Amino acid sequence: MKLTRLSKNLVLILCLFASSCATVSAPDDRDPWESFNRSIGSFNDAFDKAIAVPVATAYQAVLPDFIETGISNFFSNLGDVIVIVNDLLQFKFEQAGSDFSRLIMNTTFGLLGFIDVATHMDLPKHDEDFGQTLATWGVGDGAYLVLPFLGPSSVRDATGLVVDFSFLDPVTYIEDDEARWSLIALRAVDKRANLLEASRILEQSGIDPYVALRNTYYQIRENQIYDGNPPIKDDIKAPTEEDLKLEDELEKELLLDSLK
Repeated sequence: MKLTRLSKNLVLILCLFASSCATVSAPDDRDPWESFNRSIGSFNDAFDKAIAVPVATAYQAVLPDFIETGISNFFSNLGDVIVIVNDLLQFKFEQAGSDFSRLIMNTTFGLLGFIDVATHMDLPKHDEDFGQTLATWGVGDGAYLVLPFLGPSSVRDATGLVVDFSFLDPVTYIEDDEARWSLIALRAVDKRANLLEASRILEQSGIDPYVALRNTYYQIRENQIYDGNPPIKDDIKAPTEEDLKLEDELEKELLLDSLK
């Protein structure tokens, strides 16, 4: 089973929530529009179960792992264009140079990005977007916002998403409408297929999926904004022995899945 870095992170975080969160939570100050957001979340969940999950499951079942990996690599390579621009906007010039080299290596020697040769050349993948750029410029999250089809976001990150998609995404510059929308659809299916395992863990956790996704979203975004080194907060509790045991068991499961 192929698991991306994002899906592994989601699985780990969701499992930690499963061991420590109640099924009912107190109101969250970050989510003043919770009633509206839950309605959109219910719509997304219905669409996901009726269409997205069956399509993603069939996609994963039909395609050999190496082809699925190649497609994910291809879209990841296109996404590096967005990463590079936001590197520059955040004044991360050394990282921008590394990401530009990564784009060139994977586009040429990696056959348009289908093969990730750059990672093996010590050119790691980075995650930058305009939402993170706004955060580095001092723009706060704003209210939590669940977007139709796209899921968890915030006012700031939704704005960043519009900028990235409208101006920076190479796919949007394809003039042929059929080709452009076909690539957008394929990218969406591939991304959903990569998160099937995380969804399974969430469904089996017995916790409120809305709260779990909201908290997971904020944790992942904070980790991205601070490049993996978020500030330590006073109210963060040390993991319990049960949390550590659960995480250890999950890591073993992920390792076994990766060997299959």
